Amino acid sequence: MPKTIFRMGELFCGPGGIACGAHFAHSNDGEYSISHAWASDFDLDTCKTYAENICDGDSSSVYCEDVRNLKIEKLGKIDAFAYGFPCNSFSNVGEHEGLDNEQFGQLYKYGIDVLNLYHPQWFFAENVSGLKSAGDGSHFKTILRDMEEAGYVLVPHMYKFELYGVPQTRHRIIIVGIRKDLDEKGIKFRVPSPKPYAACDISAGTALADIPDDAPNNEIRKLQDKVRLRLSYIKPGQNIWQAENLPPELMIKTRTRISQIYRKLDPDKPSYTVTAAGGGGTFMYHWSSEQRELTNRERARIQTFPDDYEFFGNYSSVRKQIGMAVPPVGARIIFEAVLNTFAGIKYPSVEACIE
Repeated sequence: MPKTIFRMGELFCGPGGIACGAHFAHSNDGEYSISHAWASDFDLDTCKTYAENICDGDSSSVYCEDVRNLKIEKLGKIDAFAYGFPCNSFSNVGEHEGLDNEQFGQLYKYGIDVLNLYHPQWFFAENVSGLKSAGDGSHFKTILRDMEEAGYVLVPHMYKFELYGVPQTRHRIIIVGIRKDLDEKGIKFRVPSPKPYAACDISAGTALADIPDDAPNNEIRKLQDKVRLRLSYIKPGQNIWQAENLPPELMIKTRTRISQIYRKLDPDKPSYTVTAAGGGGTFMYHWSSEQRELTNRERARIQTFPDDYEFFGNYSSVRKQIGMAVPPVGARIIFEAVLNTFAGIKYPSVEACIE
């Protein structure tokens, strides 16, 4: 048994990408690991997915309610904390209002409340790459300042998950914070180097191969004949704007030419970013002659969820859950760096950078 198990709490837990990565993480000597303490999210389907996969179906420690109404003081003592605070106001897709967004911009502060109340030894915070530029960069500085004032030494870094063995170009800012008194004792986190993963096969073809017949969430959604015909003109790796000889009646009219519209995966390259929502043409498309969308299981594969990880809810709900999650493989690598830091084990590292 590990000698030190960090009990971790989560806000905005999603379907459990972070928790799944934490579950499989351990220090190189096997002495340090992470266990679930409590988690919270506002979406019922998401909480069911989390409870079924992370808590063996026991939902008693998964609080399904708006964080604004959550009684944080009753959640319980924790050693570690993780939260992917909502990215809606920081994403480059949309208004990019940052902290000025009345609905989402200030939700990160509930994580600050957790830090100030429970003083966990370390934390993991995740958000989109657009976080660094919201409010001309001032909003990111405000968030970092609040985290530092809660008593933590911060290591923010832009993780490019495709460099860490994840078959997807997914770039996210992750902030690891070590409590100041522990940092002063020499527990100093460093960003894990991607070099050990340079030889990983991150092609979409490999990622989507050999999905078991009984894997959950693997239903193929039927498309309209017009959509299938449109897809037939698009080659692997291309989007609708790159299709050759596309008949005028199959063209679409949009104000902006978003690169992911009716874009097929290239089996020889990593997937583009799995997203949580979007209208026609944004569902991600297979390169095969079937002319079809990806199934939710295929999206989950690209996000590195295990094949037995079952998502609950209707098709759109499951798509949203998968798209919003942190890839478990990426989370595990970062958690193992944290655990090795506490274990005093050196590991390959790089300088932190958010560019």
